[in-house]
Amino acid sequence: MSEPGKPRRSRRSRQETEADLLAAARRLLDRDGVLSGISLREVAAEAGVNHGQIYQYFGTRQALLRAAASDLVERRVAEGDGHWERPFPERRQAMFHYRVEEPEVVRLETLLALDGDTDFSPLPRFEQTRKSLERDLNTGALPPDADAVAAHVMTAAAQMGYAIFREAYARDTGIPLAELDERAGEAYARMVAGLTSPATGETAAGA
Repeated sequence: MSEPGKPRRSRRSRQETEADLLAAARRLLDRDGVLSGISLREVAAEAGVNHGQIYQYFGTRQALLRAAASDLVERRVAEGDGHWERPFPERRQAMFHYRVEEPEVVRLETLLALDGDTDFSPLPRFEQTRKSLERDLNTGALPPDADAVAAHVMTAAAQMGYAIFREAYARDTGIPLAELDERAGEAYARMVAGLTSPATGETAAGA
């Protein structure tokens, strides 16, 4: 029972507690880096939650990190920007900028990949992606001879690679980060444009 005269502390719902834990995990990663080896107990302490609850809700560190990454992605989807209906070049450009603007997602996904988490999916909602790629082939947004899945995978890899190393690239090149982001975005757009162009006879022949 609470002491007389003291307000009773409201009990957090499971949804609120989980949100606090996910936010705490992201704060620790932002503060200490992806290789800091955060533990569930550390996350619980950061969130001000009993450590038994975090084991009950998530079970493992990888499950917690997957949930944190999924939470950020779901927020993006909830914005309802019509992403899936855009043609291939627009979708890939939008995702490039999303990766640059959302470093938390990149850090979480990188950590899960480095952890060797077999339940981690770098291509969530791939069946929906596949439908969009099929539409791209049918509408001419991708040429009929394009390997649409490989184009999606390789453009995703380029997005992640740049997002992971962009700050180090800026230091090494001496280019201010904002300027490098803009120039890299333009270069990425050219790369995507190349994928949307039909292969020439010479290229198709493997010359």
